[in-house]
Amino acid sequence: MIVFDLKCSNDHEFETWFANSDAFDKQRKAKKVECPVCGDTKVEKALMAPSVSGTKKKSEKTVHLSSKAEEQMGKYMTALKEVREEVEKNSDYVGDKFPEEARKIHYGESEERSIHGEASDEEAAELSEEGIDVQKIPWVPTHDA
Repeated sequence: MIVFDLKCSNDHEFETWFANSDAFDKQRKAKKVECPVCGDTKVEKALMAPSVSGTKKKSEKTVHLSSKAEEQMGKYMTALKEVREEVEKNSDYVGDKFPEEARKIHYGESEERSIHGEASDEEAAELSEEGIDVQKIPWVPTHDA
């Protein structure tokens, strides 16, 4: 098993375990690797510090939560997964065509319906400036990493 530091196209960094480097490449190509924050499948390996045995320094990323904080985090994650399930159940996925499709719906060029997909922060801001109602949702994976 190997762990990779990963980064999505929205600059969210996270780590995930894979059987080997080939497994990561295959899963990424099949768009099965998702950012746990936004659900983006445009994922690349992030720069990683080499693992040096014998050092006793703790990683700066290490965060120790109290059991109460861990319990609360679990509740938040459960709620976010429920939000994702509701969005997926009640809207059409349009992928990276989200800005284009949102405009078509807004200007009456496409049937009115709820949609979800990917948009950069800049694209979302442009849609909002045009009076198109958009919401950014923290997209968590539907499975445990």
